[in-house]
Amino acid sequence: MQALLRIARAIDVLNEFMGKMVSWLTLAMILIGVYNAVTRKLAQTIGVDLSSNTYIELQWYMFALVFLWGAAYTLRHDAHVRVDVIYSRLSPRGKAWVDVFGIILFLLPFTAIVLYTSFPIVYDSWKIREISPDPGGLPRYPIKAALIVAFALLFLQGISELIKKIAVIKGIEDESLVEEKEDLAL
Repeated sequence: MQALLRIARAIDVLNEFMGKMVSWLTLAMILIGVYNAVTRKLAQTIGVDLSSNTYIELQWYMFALVFLWGAAYTLRHDAHVRVDVIYSRLSPRGKAWVDVFGIILFLLPFTAIVLYTSFPIVYDSWKIREISPDPGGLPRYPIKAALIVAFALLFLQGISELIKKIAVIKGIEDESLVEEKEDLAL
């Protein structure tokens, strides 16, 4: 079980890194959005268009990446929305059981299905080097590939969470100790 916990910690470090990248990407997205808004207003005032579809699509792509690549980071920090009327009253071991069933029955199958069905779409997009139909638009194939990366990271984080929850159920490690050790590793 200790070997599996080391694997879980490695996955957590990967998704922690991705979360930090996404935070910087969020800042870049906001700056591009401000630029788009300012140039649109300036164009109305001075009559010269300083923006382009490239910047608008770049903002959309960044927005997509923030949510796609931030999902695994959010799962790692247990920050997804949940209805916990009963869950909040359970012991750590009871919560771990609920999480194990949720991961096995919902999260892992869902991410696997999305990965399986996305590969042909992404492959076809890369094969033709799909681009935006808008003038000055960006290539579409890289953002489509980001979908696979996102769900692969989410699947891996699901495995990590499953390992940690099983450790809690087995009494090998208290969940608070697992989280504390993860934070120390970073």
